[in-house]
Amino acid sequence: MSTELFPKMSQSIIDGDSDAAAALAQQAVESGLDPLEAISKGFVIGVNTVGEAFAKGDAFLPELVMAGEAMKAAIAVLEPEMQKRGTARQILGKVVLATVEGDIHEIGKTLVGTMLSASGFQVYDLGVDVPSAKILAKVKEVDADLVGLSALLTTTMVKQKEVIDVLDKEGLRKKVKVMVGGAPVTRDWVQKIEADGYSEDAIGAVAVAKQLVGAA
Repeated sequence: MSTELFPKMSQSIIDGDSDAAAALAQQAVESGLDPLEAISKGFVIGVNTVGEAFAKGDAFLPELVMAGEAMKAAIAVLEPEMQKRGTARQILGKVVLATVEGDIHEIGKTLVGTMLSASGFQVYDLGVDVPSAKILAKVKEVDADLVGLSALLTTTMVKQKEVIDVLDKEGLRKKVKVMVGGAPVTRDWVQKIEADGYSEDAIGAVAVAKQLVGAA
């Protein structure tokens, strides 16, 4: 029975074992298991387990990063099978992610992107040091629901506000929600720049994103 793969799938993510995750995903495809089931009943359970452990302080950033990588490896194998079957995963929302202009910190943002992808969001990661105009162009191009802005320097935090102002000027602020993150970001700052949500870590970011698109 292919359902016995589910706990192994979950465990491969908890172990942060990308090779095992990809191999189990391949096994699922070969045994005719619905790839959506493999994700929702197998791999995502592992992501949630690691996320909960991280939130409680029982797991640490490297484990979260490895779990994210393992999830990516599994999805990479399952995605073509989903396309073949025509079963698209339910997309909760489209997110444009970027580290703001002048800032080149990557890890936190990439991790948030991986976790959002794993949780059912369509993620467009623009990378680091991204000017506001480029973020705006991407938001329009993909008709984004959410923008995620990362800043790790106090000097670049102002660029988060700049993006919000630009969206405002274009009349997009009612439609597009903005999440901000990064070490110097505080709740006070979030209120000051009128962002819609903020999280201290990748798992929190998923919860905030779901809330903002009404999927929580």
